[in-house]
Amino acid sequence: MIPELQTPRLRLRGWRNDDLDTYAPMCADEEVMRYIGPGATQTRAEAWRAMASFLGHWQLRGYGMWALERRDTRQLVGRVGFINPEGWPGFEIGWLLGRPHWGHGYAIEAARAALAWGQDALGTDRAISLIRPGNERSVKVALALGSKLTGEIELLGGKSLVYEWRAE
Repeated sequence: MIPELQTPRLRLRGWRNDDLDTYAPMCADEEVMRYIGPGATQTRAEAWRAMASFLGHWQLRGYGMWALERRDTRQLVGRVGFINPEGWPGFEIGWLLGRPHWGHGYAIEAARAALAWGQDALGTDRAISLIRPGNERSVKVALALGSKLTGEIELLGGKSLVYEWRAE
């Protein structure tokens, strides 16, 4: 049910139980989680529940977060995709990468593939990215995607900047 997408370097795929061994340490890294949600790390059990939530989002909404792996090594490097749970401010494109994978352009490459899929499969022409102030790496990704800062909101106990992407 979860489509697999490929870019020159990456594979966006559904989550597997064995992803937990790589995903949990990402979620336990303070620097990785600093700007995600409330900014707190997650235990292994919380990381597992997050993976289950990503799978449930696909089931309930027909879209969601993909597990992101390098095609050459099949190593999980993070996640990318869409979220829009009940009560969320809008259809969001988001990403998270493990620290060793920062600075390689993976988030931009994967997010572009996800947005193209969203246009083709869902007919979406707009997505937001909710980015905590100070998260300059994510701001650079949003800008590289063509998003523009359109405002700010309170979310999960803190301020988030709203970057809006629109199809050309």
